[in-house]
Amino acid sequence: MSANAGALGDRVVRIGTRGSLLATTQAETVRAAITATGVRTELVVVATAGDKSAAPVQEIGVGVFTAALREALADKTIDVAVHSYKDLPTAEDPRFRIAAIPEREDARDALVARDGLVLGELPAGSTIGTSAPRRIAQLRALGLGLDVQPLRGNLDTRIGKVTKGELDAVVVARAGLARIGRLDVVTEALEPVQFLPAPAQGALAVECRSDDHDLAGVLGTLDDVASRASVTAERALLAELEAGCTAPVGAIAEVVESIDEDGRIFEELSVRGCAAAVDGSDVIRASTVGSVDDADELGRRVARELLDLGARELVAVTEPSSSSTAASTTQRTSGTQKGESIDA
Repeated sequence: MSANAGALGDRVVRIGTRGSLLATTQAETVRAAITATGVRTELVVVATAGDKSAAPVQEIGVGVFTAALREALADKTIDVAVHSYKDLPTAEDPRFRIAAIPEREDARDALVARDGLVLGELPAGSTIGTSAPRRIAQLRALGLGLDVQPLRGNLDTRIGKVTKGELDAVVVARAGLARIGRLDVVTEALEPVQFLPAPAQGALAVECRSDDHDLAGVLGTLDDVASRASVTAERALLAELEAGCTAPVGAIAEVVESIDEDGRIFEELSVRGCAAAVDGSDVIRASTVGSVDDADELGRRVARELLDLGARELVAVTEPSSSSTAASTTQRTSGTQKGESIDA
């Protein structure tokens, strides 16, 4: 038993999660990691408003999947909440702290298509399911003539739309499929150079009450430095844009190796972001690179570049209609890596 775990004594740490297969699988990985420190744990399923509604997320509100977990944490029904980090509002809540961000899964979006097709092989007019404005905007911006259809439900439901022939393809987070052991259905992982994921996609946020110092010490052993830096930059970008998690904004930050003038290898943080019109008519991109210790500022720097290029008009989301991808797209790019873009 670790010294931090010893401070909890015989306390049983209650870990809260949504009830879906993906959510409980994610929570079980966190539970196993906490248990490995010598702490006694139990899993508590908390129903959320998002689980009870079939309405688009942008209609039922930002944070709909996390509010119930946070209230259970506040009233001490649970001690730890395990969130998909991309679902958390960007505004900090002083009642809680993100005590750990475990090592992140692959952040890319994934295509699940009929007949093993990749995105570029889908014929014009093919139906592709997603309700995320970010995905809708980027799909339409590709100019492939795809018919984007609204889609909600758990991963099995979404995949089933393809296997039953109701849709030609769906776009989902690759991380979710990896966690439930369904990577076999992926026909293409969508590369960020073409299709940026949601800020914090693939990352978990392990949250506890701000004043629960002993537990925070235990949870801190689960933290991954590179994952925290990346997520910090991506969420800072989102916050600076004053955009919610349903806005048509994509971001990816990655710790990369660079070489200085003396040939020495060191690590930097590369940050790329985009804002897009939901109809696919405009995509604005920006990028930067800098010290891992400056993750928050790097994310905000990219956001300011996007704002200078006109992003503010694109992040106000309305419910998009189901229609084909725009045939032509304006793409504007800015980079701040020693005067040149690192966004291809």
